[in-house]
Amino acid sequence: MPNHSDNSDNVNVNTKATSATTNHSSIPKKTATVDKVNKPIASMQQRLMLTWSVWLVYRLLGLPILISMLNQTHPDIIGGIAWQGLWLIPAFIVTPWMLRGRSPYALLVASMLILVYLGASGVVLFTRVYGSSGLEIIVYVADFVLLLLINTWLFMLLKRLPSMNNVIKKPRSH
Repeated sequence: MPNHSDNSDNVNVNTKATSATTNHSSIPKKTATVDKVNKPIASMQQRLMLTWSVWLVYRLLGLPILISMLNQTHPDIIGGIAWQGLWLIPAFIVTPWMLRGRSPYALLVASMLILVYLGASGVVLFTRVYGSSGLEIIVYVADFVLLLLINTWLFMLLKRLPSMNNVIKKPRSH
């Protein structure tokens, strides 16, 4: 037999039953919808944050170190890190937006930047196919795949965030 003495977990939806303007059927639906939306957004934000962080570290440190080890000319590691640091200045600027993952406008701008990085990474990959070793190509493929994953998570997160167009404008008083 259930214990009815503790009703702290029970919510009384009919507390405003006397009001004719209250729509009781919409209250549980809104709560359920908010709960459904928050869970996928949180998981997408975590995926985006993790993939973004991995890509930044890989691009800044991993790519120059691996290329220096795998390339026959053994380019300078410090020079490679400095070059990647310059190349990543726009990415460092949008990093707070990517780590928070809340503002649709900021994420849309970041998405355009990531598409530029993805295109540049693809061009570098295709140019290296003809003159580099197989292991070097794998280094560039990893960079391309990480950027592709970031774009995927970003587009999925943007789709799940609240719409930017559902702004309710108040009429102007003349």
